[in-house]
Amino acid sequence: MRAYLIDDEPLALRRLERMLRETGSVEIAGSSGDPEAALEALARTPVDVLFLDIEMPALTGFELLRKLVPQPFVVFTTAYNQYALQAFEVNSIDYLLKPVEEEQLNRALRKLESRNGAPAPDLSAVLRRVLEQVRPAYPERIASKIGDRVELIDVSRVTHFYAEEKLTFAATESKNYMLDMTIADLEAKLDPKLFARIHRSTIVNLRMVHELHSYFAGKMLVRLKDAKRTELTVARDRVSSLKEKLGLSTFA
Repeated sequence: MRAYLIDDEPLALRRLERMLRETGSVEIAGSSGDPEAALEALARTPVDVLFLDIEMPALTGFELLRKLVPQPFVVFTTAYNQYALQAFEVNSIDYLLKPVEEEQLNRALRKLESRNGAPAPDLSAVLRRVLEQVRPAYPERIASKIGDRVELIDVSRVTHFYAEEKLTFAATESKNYMLDMTIADLEAKLDPKLFARIHRSTIVNLRMVHELHSYFAGKMLVRLKDAKRTELTVARDRVSSLKEKLGLSTFA
């Protein structure tokens, strides 16, 4: 199968491309983080399937598909579940929530192989799969892979997650671990009662928050309980949400 990948998050795009190549059953015809550039490429080189993000700048995944004639099969890859029903209006094979797991990806590829010349998929079956995926199942451990070694970190030990120079890390009292996923992936995967995204590049463990301090331009500083008394910046548009999760919504 010839596939084209579209996602505006570079790390998610590279991760999916690596996972597809490792299956040995997919030829990557191209990939792009720019949906408009992807349209131009697909006009020159038709493919069998698109692995397509939904929320992107310039064009959403659905807007891109409306401009693409003819439409190949589509596997949606997104951090959000609210688009599931809309996804059924196009030639959708599957709807995978980020971070995409190997089992989910293999299932989608099996469905693609079985569709060779067959009619569009059973939308009720796709809906059942979506509903199964959106049931909360929050991980207790998270994997950090370096070379051939995989280390499992207890999520409860993580003080915060952060992105730096296009890499993502899990910070603990003892060391920082590099992760093969984006901050957006983590936000979708972690229990929202225990973790909060406080900045575009930071997620904090709510149980590790020790103090809040006012900061300039409507922002705040969070000081953690770790030995270093780590300080993290809370973006202005995330202050209210953080206070609510900490039970401080009545405080000015």
